[in-house]
Amino acid sequence: MHYSSVTGKPRTMVGKKGRQWRSMCKGLVLGTLLTSCMILLYCLSTPQVHFSLPEVPVPYSCAHRPAQLHTLPTTNSSQQTTGQIGPCFPQVDVMFMKTHKTASSTFINILFRFGEKHQLKFAFPDSRNDFSYPALFQRSQVKDYRPGMCFNIICNHMRFSAPEVTKLLPMDSSYITILRDPAELFESSFHYFGRLVPLTWKIPGEDKLAEFLRDPNYYFDPEGFNSFYLKNLLFFDFGQENTLELDDPRVEEGIRFISDRFQLVMLVEYFEESLILLKDTLCWEMDDLLFFKLNARKGSTVSKLTPELRAKALEWNAIDWKMYQHFNNTFWKKVDAYGRKRMAEDVAELRRRNAEMAAICIEGGRAVEAGSIQETAMQPWQPIGEKSIMGYNLKKNVDKAHRKLCRKMLMPELQYLTELGVNLWITKLWGHVRDVINW
Repeated sequence: MHYSSVTGKPRTMVGKKGRQWRSMCKGLVLGTLLTSCMILLYCLSTPQVHFSLPEVPVPYSCAHRPAQLHTLPTTNSSQQTTGQIGPCFPQVDVMFMKTHKTASSTFINILFRFGEKHQLKFAFPDSRNDFSYPALFQRSQVKDYRPGMCFNIICNHMRFSAPEVTKLLPMDSSYITILRDPAELFESSFHYFGRLVPLTWKIPGEDKLAEFLRDPNYYFDPEGFNSFYLKNLLFFDFGQENTLELDDPRVEEGIRFISDRFQLVMLVEYFEESLILLKDTLCWEMDDLLFFKLNARKGSTVSKLTPELRAKALEWNAIDWKMYQHFNNTFWKKVDAYGRKRMAEDVAELRRRNAEMAAICIEGGRAVEAGSIQETAMQPWQPIGEKSIMGYNLKKNVDKAHRKLCRKMLMPELQYLTELGVNLWITKLWGHVRDVINW
């Protein structure tokens, strides 16, 4: 056994105590830093008192109408969704309600590219990547907003407020959103946001999700900081109250309100079918729909809910489940109107084109873990405490014709926002705090 020449104690004991002291000091430094930064971020992100803004009518659209008409097939679906048959202009004024953990980062990449293609004006948040979420959306949160300004697309995370959005966008804007099976969404949200919800810190055991679902009312505090992430998150995102009882009439009213407002509610589980319906609804082209799956978790961290846990998750998120079932029904009615055979053919075509782009753009043809991503600019945002979100490596020999498109399709959301001119200093500050915590 080796002894320290300074203390005379065994080196293993000295080393162990040294590591303990290092761990304690690190915890103290990180705790102080995190607390200070959280207070700063809270003060900066707390919505200010807003004076009533003058009501200035928004023009129907400030977009340059595409010179080329698209030919819309003469089907019942096309007539119902666009109100016309035959040639049509692409719809360029879009409100995308970006819900949490619903492949919305993949869809927002599609919107960014479409907006750049048609030189559209985005309504972006200022200094961050969301509109002061979880506060209800206000027009004054839009970067450089002035009453009467015209915007074509709004698509960043917000807590929906219809009166404010309708005063921002043209009157004939298309409202689109996306939902996900609430049990899977709850599991994903618990994994991704759990460390930001203090009520989870006291949950014992290795499998905190299973323990929480064993008796959620014991652990859940509706007034707890960030607790909305863990109950009926979809309903909450739409500006509704997420802790209502299922038989409360406001639940049915909220679902009816969403149904009346949104022309298309897509489903994560049928993402490609959703995009085909989007193309039909907005008179877009197949090339507008090309995508790579972004912000996906690596398989080792994807929890497979047991039937028992799934049932408990649906019971706990009963409002989201009721809403999902409603829009699942309306979704398949739209598919039937479009035509099942035609839908299958178009989905196959979209998959073929996506596979072609993957072969052209992606090194190795698939996503890789964060540690294997070669370019810092291609690193996706990671949850606190781990690096479970995968990304891509761009092929080095991409031909000039595809180079720009490949980079755009692979670019994570925050980097794309920066490229579009959004100053994300608050988000980046929080990112530095997160990196220190992950140290």
